[in-house]
Amino acid sequence: MTESLTVRDNRTGQEYDVPITDGTIRAADLGKIKASDEAPGLAVYDPGFVNTASCRSAVTYIDGDKGILEYRGYPIEQLAEHSSFLEVAYLLVHGHLPTKEQHDAWVHEITYHTFVHENVKSFMQGFRYDAHPMGMLMASVGALSTFYPESRDISDEQNRHIQIVRMIAKMPTLGAWSFRHAQGKPYVYPDNDLSYTGNFLSMLFKMSESKFDADPRLVKALDTLFILHADHEQNCSTNAVRSVGSSQVDPYSAVAAGIGALYGPLHGGANEAVLRMLKRIGNKSEIPAFIEGVKSGNERLMGFGHRVYKNYDPRATIIKKACDDVFEVTGVNPLLEIAQELEKIALEDEYFVKRRLYPNVDFYSGLIYEAFQFPPEMFTVLFAIGRTPGWLAQWSELVTDKEQKIARPKQIYTGDRTLQFTPASERWA
Repeated sequence: MTESLTVRDNRTGQEYDVPITDGTIRAADLGKIKASDEAPGLAVYDPGFVNTASCRSAVTYIDGDKGILEYRGYPIEQLAEHSSFLEVAYLLVHGHLPTKEQHDAWVHEITYHTFVHENVKSFMQGFRYDAHPMGMLMASVGALSTFYPESRDISDEQNRHIQIVRMIAKMPTLGAWSFRHAQGKPYVYPDNDLSYTGNFLSMLFKMSESKFDADPRLVKALDTLFILHADHEQNCSTNAVRSVGSSQVDPYSAVAAGIGALYGPLHGGANEAVLRMLKRIGNKSEIPAFIEGVKSGNERLMGFGHRVYKNYDPRATIIKKACDDVFEVTGVNPLLEIAQELEKIALEDEYFVKRRLYPNVDFYSGLIYEAFQFPPEMFTVLFAIGRTPGWLAQWSELVTDKEQKIARPKQIYTGDRTLQFTPASERWA
C-alpha cells in the first residue's frame, strides 16, 4: 500500500494525492497546488524550521520524546562510557567505528596536524587585548581557508579528508590561543606526546614547567564533554554550516559560519546563563522564592527544557556523573548544592513535571567548566571544539548528497508594491 496524503483545496474543490516518504511530504509536491494556472503554487511557512526537514542524514538520531541520542546508531551513553573523543570523531566523519589500524592512523594524523602556520599566530596576536575568544576563534578558522587554498576543491575526496583532519586537529590550538590571548599570556605550542584533550589542557594552562600533565580524571571529564557536544542533528549552527556549505565554499568558511551561529546566546551561551542564575540565587534558602518567581513569570529557569527533548536530556545524566570526578580533583563548586536542589524540585513539582521541564546538557556543564577555571566567555569555545567533528560530518554528507541544492528559502513578501518613484528634486523641494 502506497502511503499518501489526500489534500482538498477548498478554493478550487480539487483534490491532490501527495506521497508520504519517511514520514514527510515534499514541499515541491505542495507547489503543484494552485488556485489557478497563473497563481503561484502553495508554499510552507515555517519560521525556525520547526517542522521542516532540510536534508536526509545518517549522522545523528534523536528521539526527543524518549530521550534518545545516537551517533551513527550508537547510543550516547555507550560512547561516553567506553569511547574517546577522537574515536567518536572518526565514527561521525567516516560512518563506522575504526579498526585498531584505522584508529592509530587517525590519531597520528590529527596529532601531527595540531600545529598551525606561524602567520596564524601573528594574525591572532593582532586582536585587541579584550577580544572575545569566540570572535577570535571564528575569525582564525575562517582565515585558515587562505592558508589552504586547495581546500576549495571540495570534489576531491582525499582533499576533503585532509581538510577535515586539519580542522579537528587545529581547533584546540586556536581555542587555547584565544584563551591565552585574553589573559595576556604567551601562546603554548602543541605537545605531540599528549592525548588530544590532554594536549588542549596543556596549551591552556602550561606556564614555566617543562611538561604539563593534567590529572587523568580532568582529561577524561573534558573528553566526555567533547563527546556529548560532538553533534546534535540539525541545530542552528549545523544548519548554518550546511546552508553556507551548500554554496560549495571551502569547509573552513562553512565551519566559521557554524561558530558564528554558536556564538549567539540562544545557542551556545545557555550554560553561562545557568551559572548566572545559580549565582543570583546565592544559597538554598533563596530557592523557594526563586521557584515562585518562575511560576509567576518573573524569573526564568535556565538549563531546563529543550526544543527537541521532551524527556530527560540523556547528555545531562552523563554530565551529572562527570561532575563527581571533576569535583574530586578541584573541590566541590558551592553552586552544585543549589543546582541539585533545583533539579530535585523541578523533577517533583507538578508545575514543572506538567510542562516536561527536565535538565538539559547546559545545566551541569557550566559548573564543570567553572571548576576547570574557565571564564564564561570560554564556554562556547569548548562547545565549538567538541562540535567540530559533527559539523564536518554534516558538511561532508552535504557535499556528497546529490539531492542537495544551494540553500535558498522562499519568503512571504509583506512590503509595498508598484510604488511610483519621485525624483529627489521633487521630494526635497
